[in-house]
Amino acid sequence: MPNRRKRKQPQLHPPPSPPSKSPKTNTFNQKDPYPNHPRPTPEECRSVRNDLLALHGFPKEFAKYRSLRPNLDPIPLLFNGSAQSPAKPEPFDGEDGGGASGPVESVLDGLVSTILSQNTTDLNSQRAFASLKSAFPTWEDVFEAESKALENAIRCGGLAPTKAACIKNLLSCLLEKKGKLCLEYLRELSVDEIKTELSLFKGIGPKTVACVLMFQLQQDDFPVDTHVFQIAKAVGWVPEQADTKKTYLHLNQRIPNELKFDLNCLLFTHGKLCQQCTKGGGTKQKRESNDNSCPLLSYCNISKSEFNS
Repeated sequence: MPNRRKRKQPQLHPPPSPPSKSPKTNTFNQKDPYPNHPRPTPEECRSVRNDLLALHGFPKEFAKYRSLRPNLDPIPLLFNGSAQSPAKPEPFDGEDGGGASGPVESVLDGLVSTILSQNTTDLNSQRAFASLKSAFPTWEDVFEAESKALENAIRCGGLAPTKAACIKNLLSCLLEKKGKLCLEYLRELSVDEIKTELSLFKGIGPKTVACVLMFQLQQDDFPVDTHVFQIAKAVGWVPEQADTKKTYLHLNQRIPNELKFDLNCLLFTHGKLCQQCTKGGGTKQKRESNDNSCPLLSYCNISKSEFNS
C-alpha cells in the first residue's frame, strides 16, 4: 500500500440543527408480513442459486465483495466459462472519510454510490460517482461545495437536485453528530444498530441501507431492488399483492443467511438480462448463455400445495 501523507483536517462548520421531527417507522425490525407463505424454502434458495450460477457464472462486478466473505461456500467464480479467482481487495484503512486506499470503498463511499444509483442505470450511476470524486476528491470538499456545483457534478446520474440535497444532508448530519465525515464506526455496531443509525438520515431508505450492509459491511442482508422484486413475484416467493417493503421483510426471514449474498447478486444480474421473468428485462442487453430458456420458469409452476402438504 503506497504511503499517504496526512492532511490537516479543514475546519468544517455544520449548519444549525433542523427542528426535530417525529421518528419514522423502522421497516427493518418488523416481523414477517407473510408468516404462512411457505416459500422460498432453503432448498429452493440453494437450487435457484446453483441454477443461476450455472447459467451466468458469478457476476464479475460483485467478485471483489465476495472475496471479503471467506465464510461463504467456495463456489467457482466463473467468468465467460473460465474459472478465475480475483485478487483480494485491499481493506479500507478507516483513517479518513475521503475515500478508500484500495479498490474497496469506504462505508461512506458505498452509501453515496448507492444513493446515486437510485432511479438510474448502473452505467449512469458509476459515471456520476466518478464525476463527483473528480470534481471533489474528498468528502470535506463535497461538504463545502455549493449545491449547484454538486448538482452539476452528478447530473449525469439523474435527479441531481434530489440526490445532491440528500448527500448534503447526510454529510451535515454526520459531521454534527460525529465531528468528522466518516462512517467506519458502523463496523463496530450490531446489524440492528446499523439499520437504526442509517435510517435516521433523510433520503436513506431500506434498500440503500441493505445494500450498504451487504456490500460495505459484509453483513447478511437481502436488498430488494426492482429486478429482485419482479422475480420474487414471478416465481411465487411472495403473494401477488406484496410490495417491495413486505417483500424485503419476508425474504430476509425465509432466505438462509449463508445464501443471501450469492442469491441477491445472481437475481439482480439475471433480472437485468432475462426477458422471461421480469418486465422489460433484456431489452438493452443480451444474455450470454446459449440456453434460450430461463431456469426460473420451472419455479413459477410450483404449486403452493406442494409446500403446504
